[in-house]
Amino acid sequence: MSHEHVTSPQAQRRLVYALGVLFVVYAAALAAGWPQRATRLIVEAESHAHQTPASEERHTAARSQDPGESDPAAATAGGHGEATAEGDSPESRENSAGEEEKANPEAHAAHGAAKDHPPYWMVAPFVALLLVIAVFPLLPWTEHWWESNLHRFYVAAALAAVTLAYYLFVYPHPVEGHWPAHYVSQPSASGLHWGNTWAVFANAVLGEYVPFIVLLFSLYTISGGIRIEGDLRAKPAVNTAIIAVGGVLASFIGTTGAAMLMIRLLLDTNSERKHVVHTVVFFIFVVCNCGGCLLPIGDPPLFLGYLRGVPFLWTFQLWKEWLFVNGCLLAFYFLWDTFYFYPHETKRDVIADAQQVRRMRISGVWPNLPLLIGVVLAVALLDPTKAIPGTDFHPPLYLREIVQLGLVALSLILGDDASRRANQFNYAAIIEVAALFFGIFITMQPPLQILHVVGPQLGLHSPAQFFWATGALSSFLDNAPTYVVFFETARTLGGTELVPPGNGVDHGLLVAVSLGAVFMGANTYIGNGPNFMVRAIAEKRRIKMPSFFGYMVYSVCILIPLFLLTTFLFL
Repeated sequence: MSHEHVTSPQAQRRLVYALGVLFVVYAAALAAGWPQRATRLIVEAESHAHQTPASEERHTAARSQDPGESDPAAATAGGHGEATAEGDSPESRENSAGEEEKANPEAHAAHGAAKDHPPYWMVAPFVALLLVIAVFPLLPWTEHWWESNLHRFYVAAALAAVTLAYYLFVYPHPVEGHWPAHYVSQPSASGLHWGNTWAVFANAVLGEYVPFIVLLFSLYTISGGIRIEGDLRAKPAVNTAIIAVGGVLASFIGTTGAAMLMIRLLLDTNSERKHVVHTVVFFIFVVCNCGGCLLPIGDPPLFLGYLRGVPFLWTFQLWKEWLFVNGCLLAFYFLWDTFYFYPHETKRDVIADAQQVRRMRISGVWPNLPLLIGVVLAVALLDPTKAIPGTDFHPPLYLREIVQLGLVALSLILGDDASRRANQFNYAAIIEVAALFFGIFITMQPPLQILHVVGPQLGLHSPAQFFWATGALSSFLDNAPTYVVFFETARTLGGTELVPPGNGVDHGLLVAVSLGAVFMGANTYIGNGPNFMVRAIAEKRRIKMPSFFGYMVYSVCILIPLFLLTTFLFL
């Protein structure tokens, strides 16, 4: 993957103009009241969702007083001789169900949508796309073709079209829509189910993909304007400190932003050393993966959880696991580099490293650091499902994303072009993510529907099981959609402490899914997006990085024992 082409100032200006047009369009939408109307629907749906569990609990309690009520089908079909209470005959229950359906047709339709799902073979487009992402970069006859983001989009869009075509022509059941608020779409009698297809598309693209890609784009672009350069003494303690700082930054500016910010400083510092591969590998472990679990903006899987209602600061509860895993990795790296790799450097290289020292210099901090903080605040405070703290005001739909893009525009207008040029900044990496995830978000809709229904039958119950199941797939597939799959599976199991309350995931299971997706994305190059990006940058510096399976030797020997210990201590 080539990232050598630097985006020109002219291209940056064109992007600013395009963002300006978008701001005008959104202002017109605000004047028409469309985002505000969507937010009112969201608030009403959220209010209803939080009231529903209480009523269901009362209904369940009432039913539990009569054991015969627990399974009406068994009571009538089994013929076990006990007479039903008056008014509770099969005929009366049927009439009651009919009256309930007439009184609340939407609830009845939602029940129907909840019990129906596409056939299992409809996971094929999703699996095919993830396999293509994993395999095509590794095959000699597809590696060069796959480098084009346009080709990536062709594959992602084709598989997304297959999924949407299934809902348009085939799927005969109701579909639950979630954009802008919850509703149930009914199949059309005409044979073309346009409503269902739109519900699936809106769930995937308008509800999740747009907020997801805007956040990544904002962090990527603004952090690209900050340049950290220098050639420090490449001692074990210095390298450990650089990786540790990157690990902290990963939670606050994203693993992609932190990796792009710190990798060049690390490589410049180690330019005189011969034994550098293990340093880059540990950088991938910590900065590109394990460091990013304290905030939803740290790693894409956690942001998808935030979009599903997990509170913004909930992930700070993972600080103990974050500190343990990253602390162990840093300690192991320091000891390994101190007692093995550094002593094996030649005397001439050590002397050259001591002589060729350049002080660390940071440029582009203004205005980009305050703008990064602005992105964090926008994500935390402008969620349309929640009132701004201290007020009853719910932000209009997409105001959060517009504010983030406004901060990007300010970065491009006010920032220093020299810092971006020195970083060799371009949009290739974020365009790759945008192209692939457009297909991922659409093709994963059938698996999500299936998991809503069959999740309790998968045999996963304990946090340890969810941690390893999520982590195993996050190692070889992309950890963001994998998180969603197991988040939805855990949601079907219920629990005593749900996150978010009302219609969420059991606290212990959510901890396990979050840690599995974030930590085990480090197990392979393809587990998380920044992994391959860092490998590509290192190889351009003539560092011979390990192959796909060579990298796994590191992860199996170092990460897997650490994750086993994490399971024993925390799950």
